[in-house]
Amino acid sequence: MDSKTKKQIIKLIHREVIPAIGCTEPIAVALASAKAAETLGQEPTSIEVYLSANILKNAMGVGIPGTGMVGLPIAIALGALIGKSAYGLEVLKDLTPEAVERGKGLIERKAISIHLKEKVDKLYIEVICRAGESSATAVISHAHTRFVYVEKDGFALMDTRQESKESDESHEDDLRLSFSMVYEFAMDTPLDEIRFILDTARLNEAAAKASARGNYGHTVSKTVAGEFGRKYLGDSPYTHMLAMTSAACDARMDGAMIPVMSNSGSGNQGIAATLPVLSFAEDIHCSEEQLIRALMLSHLMVIYIKQSLGRLSALCGCVVAATGASCAITYLMGGSKTQISYAIKNMIGNITGMICDGAKPSCAMKVSSGVSTAMLSALMAMENKVVTPMEGIIDEDVDQSIVNLTSIGSRGMEETDRLVLDIMTHKTC
Repeated sequence: MDSKTKKQIIKLIHREVIPAIGCTEPIAVALASAKAAETLGQEPTSIEVYLSANILKNAMGVGIPGTGMVGLPIAIALGALIGKSAYGLEVLKDLTPEAVERGKGLIERKAISIHLKEKVDKLYIEVICRAGESSATAVISHAHTRFVYVEKDGFALMDTRQESKESDESHEDDLRLSFSMVYEFAMDTPLDEIRFILDTARLNEAAAKASARGNYGHTVSKTVAGEFGRKYLGDSPYTHMLAMTSAACDARMDGAMIPVMSNSGSGNQGIAATLPVLSFAEDIHCSEEQLIRALMLSHLMVIYIKQSLGRLSALCGCVVAATGASCAITYLMGGSKTQISYAIKNMIGNITGMICDGAKPSCAMKVSSGVSTAMLSALMAMENKVVTPMEGIIDEDVDQSIVNLTSIGSRGMEETDRLVLDIMTHKTC
């Protein structure tokens, strides 16, 4: 691989694998709220928010870090009151109990209104802050931290909406990855150039350990590691993977003020691409080089799949992240490039179709299902057992199999996405 391509891949990884506090969608809304309030230059008296269906779906049922509250209104209020847009997805890291009370006051005054905006990008956030005769607008589109429009009192301070749309459609900004490119980069790049990927292990393992000190969400991790879990599932590298991965997800989805390393705009994807790999690597006592290469393989595979799937879709992100983890686990088991491709096909042949019905505490269960399938797919691959092109959506070519997966997730499940949102917004609860 030439040096130019390697530099492009490293730049891509640094952009897509970043720290985040809280579920990405409501935090991205808080980020837009912070930007609009900063542009306004004073505390807003009213805030209007317009969101795409996918953002609305993913932000409705998840805890907001440090608040003990669920959902968008408090995220929007805090973004406007104490958020700093320069912090990116850590926009609320300066949160205090006093700020939470101020945010509650803004909500009680009915100063915040939230609306669905149709016929926009699947990832679209528009926030309008008003005070007196003045107003300011901030728009995020396509990526969780990507501002495309900022305006104050009718004067555009930034407007790259058309430029961004053209760039998104042509993908001119990004190197288009392939399985072989991902594998070659992870296996052959000098360690000192990719050692930074260990940051994902440090941050996400810390999140899992912090979760163990509390009782978050559905406590999936403590169930796996508890009395019944040990009795019926045993105590093995498999259960260790489940417990460590679900622990970080339990805490994150319940609104713990714990940072994680995200991947492609999702903290859960970052967790599921990292912790099964780290847990298995620790259990088999692999070398640091093996761990670095395994983590890189996992994270870069997730980035590759997300390139064609898109940031948000009806397909649960754990399918994608667990596929990356399965590749890494197969590698750590001593698997060849061919066997790693088998693991990918086994994953696609198994859990394609798992729906995303928003970010919420039960995501830890879905992440655990993904990790379980990752291990099964790796075990089968190591015995040279693979879902064949005669079965379902699997193709002889592994890259085409990935295209088939992402086509279903991005286009084929669009009606599913609409139905899921309709169900979520019309429940009697």
